[in-house]
Amino acid sequence: MTPQDYAYLSKLLNERSGLQLAGDKQYLIESRLLPVARQNNCGSIGDLVAKLKAFAEEPLRQRVTEAMTINESFFFRDKTPFDRFQDTVLPCMQKLRGASKRIRIWCAAASTGQEPYSLAMMFLQAKSEFAGWKIEIVATDISTDVLEKAKSGLYTQFEIQRGLPIQLLLKYFKQDGDQWRIAPELRGMVQYRKHNLLDDFASLGMFDVIFCRNVLIYFDSKTKQDVLTRISRSLVKDGHLLLGAAETVVGFTNLFMPMPEKRGLYVHSLEKKPASKLAAMSA
Repeated sequence: MTPQDYAYLSKLLNERSGLQLAGDKQYLIESRLLPVARQNNCGSIGDLVAKLKAFAEEPLRQRVTEAMTINESFFFRDKTPFDRFQDTVLPCMQKLRGASKRIRIWCAAASTGQEPYSLAMMFLQAKSEFAGWKIEIVATDISTDVLEKAKSGLYTQFEIQRGLPIQLLLKYFKQDGDQWRIAPELRGMVQYRKHNLLDDFASLGMFDVIFCRNVLIYFDSKTKQDVLTRISRSLVKDGHLLLGAAETVVGFTNLFMPMPEKRGLYVHSLEKKPASKLAAMSA
């Protein structure tokens, strides 16, 4: 792959998904895009780039984008965000939403579905506490392929062994050949929609809780600011935002503040810093 090919693909991916590739990610491009190249009768990454430039085929551009934005996921990933959800967010929502008995959750960049299904399991485990409540979990991703897998609720032995407690496996999954299929009641709790975080969020509605984990780290500063600003508009004033362990709002937005001693958990800010100071912090 030539430097020119790398630069072209980096620009294409950034424009279409916000993905920011560092200068040492050639191995990642080659591993993920060589299969795409071969499926489209291209013998190399260079041939694939030439085809992209010559024909500007939207399906091919979309396939390239999806191949590069598929991220790893597993059940109850990183544990801490789910502990925060259990010990802080849910008790808060029970008090604040006791009258309406309704909670809307958005899992952004949900990949193959392990995160939203993990949350759904937590609600079913606390079924007596949420009897009569309407729990709506909306899971989105840019990739059609991962959304189809998530909707199927079908996982390999390797996938269900990563983070899923054995008691939850036995309770909520049934073996299907050499794979495991999640229970229909869990699948019914999650709505899957295709959505690009660079697009407008208005069609998704408002949410009480937003999980946006392990995706902002791939964006440049300007895109992080933009996405966080639009997330703030989609989160109700007393809602909660959960980010990944390596992510923060500090230096990118003044619209959220971290909850004390609750790493990764954020709420709307009470005080606003001048935009000039924020720009200086993120420069």
